[in-house]
Amino acid sequence: MSKIALVDDDRNILTSVAMTLEAEGFEVVTYNDGQQAFDAFSKSLPDMAVLDIKMPRMDGMDLLQRLRQKSSLPVIFLTSKDDEIDEVLGLRMGADDYVKKPFSQRLLVERIRALLRRQDAIGGAAGSETEETKVLERGELRMDPLRHAVSWKGMDVTLTVTEFLLLQALAQRPGFVKSRDQLMDVAYDDQVYVDDRTIDSHIKRLRKKLRMVDPDFSAIETLYGIGYRYNEE
Repeated sequence: MSKIALVDDDRNILTSVAMTLEAEGFEVVTYNDGQQAFDAFSKSLPDMAVLDIKMPRMDGMDLLQRLRQKSSLPVIFLTSKDDEIDEVLGLRMGADDYVKKPFSQRLLVERIRALLRRQDAIGGAAGSETEETKVLERGELRMDPLRHAVSWKGMDVTLTVTEFLLLQALAQRPGFVKSRDQLMDVAYDDQVYVDDRTIDSHIKRLRKKLRMVDPDFSAIETLYGIGYRYNEE
């Protein structure tokens, strides 16, 4: 049973999310602010933390910064709607993913499961290399799943877990088309429903991040009505 820490000053969010996670079989601990959580983490770390950014005493950014000085604990940020500055800064500081408020609790559960699966893969890959864990190089693209590191033309690109999984799925077989349904299977559990627009939004954000380091990036091609494919450059 994985132990999930929820840190948020909104008691309604703490209560409702904790109930959902417990129903999914997780052990849950809750904290009302960053300082309270940091004090507890200093004694015993959970398996993952879900942090609100804006909190009294110690906000999510400060808590993450302190955590990263001594721990690689998986962290998901809860961010305000349309607050991309918080998202980008949080990811650069070492957050693994983010979910925008107001959020679907089913989606949050799936993001948590995806991160835990990745941690399990890292833990179990010490003596064995699989297609999902070995370094992938396609033209100017380099992906290291065990470090969750991506670079394009030698420049680092910070991706969320979902973005990483989608890019990895496309780049593993250059030239082959992946339908939206196939990409949904890569990024989400079968019990979580997402529509085509969710995948389109992830691909749009993925392209945007790669074009921040290379304005001419065009390796991800859209085939309208069909899906996407990676063209090796």
